Amino acid sequence: MKLAQIFETLVGDDLAVRITAYDGSTAGPEDAEYGLNLKTSRGTTYLVTAPGDLGLARAYVSGDLELIGAHPGDPYSALQALAADLKFSKPSPLEMAQVARAIGLEHFKLIPPPPQESLPRWRRFAEGLRHSRERDAEAIHYHYDVSNRFYELVLGESMTYTCAVYPNADATLEEAQENKYRLIFDKLNLQPGDRLLDIGCGWGGMVRYAARQGVHALGVTLSSEQAKWAQQAIEEQGLSKFAEVRFSDYRDVTETGFDAISSIGLTEHIGVANYPKYFGFMRDKVRTGGLILNHSITRPDNRSRSKAGPFIDRYVFPDGELTGSGTIISKMQDVSRLEVLHEENFRHHYAMTLRDWNANLVANWDEAVAEVGEGTARLWGLYMAGCRIGFERDIVQLHHVLATKMQLDGTTNLPLRPWWQP
Repeated sequence: MKLAQIFETLVGDDLAVRITAYDGSTAGPEDAEYGLNLKTSRGTTYLVTAPGDLGLARAYVSGDLELIGAHPGDPYSALQALAADLKFSKPSPLEMAQVARAIGLEHFKLIPPPPQESLPRWRRFAEGLRHSRERDAEAIHYHYDVSNRFYELVLGESMTYTCAVYPNADATLEEAQENKYRLIFDKLNLQPGDRLLDIGCGWGGMVRYAARQGVHALGVTLSSEQAKWAQQAIEEQGLSKFAEVRFSDYRDVTETGFDAISSIGLTEHIGVANYPKYFGFMRDKVRTGGLILNHSITRPDNRSRSKAGPFIDRYVFPDGELTGSGTIISKMQDVSRLEVLHEENFRHHYAMTLRDWNANLVANWDEAVAEVGEGTARLWGLYMAGCRIGFERDIVQLHHVLATKMQLDGTTNLPLRPWWQP
């Protein structure tokens, strides 16, 4: 049995893509637009010892598996074609015995994964308990402290690593990111002289936007590289009077009485079990009558397991957890005196955002590879293109939830209807 035929055994023999392997074997239609090329023996070991998306990711990131017909900075189209085929079925004992005889037992021995891979969950206890301060800091460091220059190449001028909001289908990424900050600012009903706390502020995009409108904005991030970049941008843009970004755990913020709090892309790192404390922190830090905006990736239901799959957990967001928007809303409501006012889904906008990030990576591919290495650049191309498919197919969503800390008697000074432009 040849390697390409072994692949057919694992994923089915009705392939719409072409499979080629280093032993000269082939499978699938010869005229297929996209395909997989297994280049090395090491790639076989990765695929055999971790069947499914983790093994495929290891082989791809290490360069042992090639996507034919796609740029590594944006393999979206190839992944779309492959997604219909790569449905790993559980081989029968007889089939596994045939596979083992064909490729040799040496391929079933574990080998070190690519250096980009994080430790499995069970080995992270040296960094602390799940979602402890120490372990959260390490998880953020793993993902966000890659290279500020690399992020500039991928994210563009806004240095914003969260879903944009496109005012129209033809808007540029920069226009959409500026529109996202405008929308959040307006939803929070911020006025000149107000005080904003932005939790998990990244490179300070929301902080700087609010400061330009005359709002005193404090941002906190667990990434030292983000904080350094953000503070430099604040100083260069003459915003120091209104803006500050701290390298800090949000739980260490001592100030209170903020007029509004924004959390843009942090909830995914918090852990569902910690939502009551997380939203309770916001409640305690915002003034009575103030507003809270939570922007986060969610699942399309509230029943699915919250923990990420092996590829996302080991290569993208260690310890990340997602749940449905209903769970987020209920946890906000369960925290005393938080009243949910509005929520909306930006799923399609995130697919468009990822499309534009992939396009930036392709346009800056050579510099990106020089900055972080080909393996890491390939990983980012794969992960962003795969996530784009996830948003398009409603495997994941992106929700805004707007809430207020009510007056003790339940009254509010807010307008009767939404006061912001969509």
